[in-house]
Amino acid sequence: MPIMRPLEFDAELWEHEGQGAWCFVTVPEMTSEDIRLSGAMPAGFGSYRVEVTVGSTVWQTSVFPASECFVLPVKKAVRKAEDIEVGDRISVRLLVVV
Repeated sequence: MPIMRPLEFDAELWEHEGQGAWCFVTVPEMTSEDIRLSGAMPAGFGSYRVEVTVGSTVWQTSVFPASECFVLPVKKAVRKAEDIEVGDRISVRLLVVV
């Protein structure tokens, strides 16, 4: 169940260097702070469960801490459904969930 207002931002999709083809967007610093102040309890590795909407695709995942900001994984099924590629700027809507 969502515990706060929806958070919206635009960010560039990037690919993690290394094994696998993991793609992410970096959550802006102010939005990352909103997640930390949401009242939700962080899970493993300081992650927070979120419900994400990109275009018409909605899924649940976690955001993970990386320096000052969180990173949000964008799975292949979402990239394919929304026709997005590394380097594209996408609009993201997320809710922190319990």
